[in-house]
Amino acid sequence: MRKIDLLLYHLLMAWMLLMGRFPARARKLMAKHLGHLVFAVDAKHRRIALENLRRAFGDEKTATQIHAIARAVFENLFKMVFEISWSLRLDETQLADHFTVSGLEAYRQAMDKGKGVLLLGAHFGNWELWPIASYLGNMPVRIVYRPLDTPFLDHFFKVNRSRFGGLPISTRRGAMRQIYINLKRGYPVGMLMDQNVDWYEGVFVDFFGHRACTNTGMALLALKSEAPVLPAFMIRTPRGFHAVFGPELPLIRTGDRVKDVDLNTEMYNRVIECYARRFPEQWFWIHQRWKTRPYQPWPRKKNQRVSRRTKIMNRAS
Repeated sequence: MRKIDLLLYHLLMAWMLLMGRFPARARKLMAKHLGHLVFAVDAKHRRIALENLRRAFGDEKTATQIHAIARAVFENLFKMVFEISWSLRLDETQLADHFTVSGLEAYRQAMDKGKGVLLLGAHFGNWELWPIASYLGNMPVRIVYRPLDTPFLDHFFKVNRSRFGGLPISTRRGAMRQIYINLKRGYPVGMLMDQNVDWYEGVFVDFFGHRACTNTGMALLALKSEAPVLPAFMIRTPRGFHAVFGPELPLIRTGDRVKDVDLNTEMYNRVIECYARRFPEQWFWIHQRWKTRPYQPWPRKKNQRVSRRTKIMNRAS
């Protein structure tokens, strides 16, 4: 990392530690006012959030309700920043008082199968605090992440995610092979599966009643490794954070591999949709989830990229 990026990282860390000393009430009020301010001035992301919410809830919620949820989404993002800063100055014993974990029995039963575990997550609640819950639940989790374009920010989040023993796996460094290796070694691997991808990286399956291009990585890994897939979500509560492990999801096999990838991927979308419906203000609605549309041309180079990924998966076995 360049010297300037290292300097910026240390400045950011110092600022976050300072913010972490603010009283809880002050952090909450600042997150609320900053969220409402940015919602008012950031027309681009306000429009994306409102359009997404109308697409998902247009027939179920009023315009006033949708507007309120969208504004709460911006508030949630600032809450995340203050919560991360707060967590940086506490050790594991102090943090344990603010976290509850449910579903550990389902997780342990899945781990007992000896094939590792795929944790199905999303940009939900405060997903950056998952490594804390993993540590408290005695889970040496591997975290798949897409590196940020800003080096000092990327380094900050990498340090934060690995603070309690989490091992980040970059999507730019042969992620599929690395994930498969870690599953074979019996580790849990967490993946956030709720973002739009390009047409050559995903399949179009239902999400809130609309076709959304969804990454096939988890379905391919589950079918190849037979590692159990468990939902894993971090829910913000009035008293802190509740990490939830859902029951193991069934692995769908029809004998048609293409169909199997589609059906399993759509099942993962349904799980994410369930949590987003229950706690809509805690999901990342400012992302253009339905941006990629079906029936686009198939450039030769993109086709070759898919072929290389398939070869990597075959070698991993």
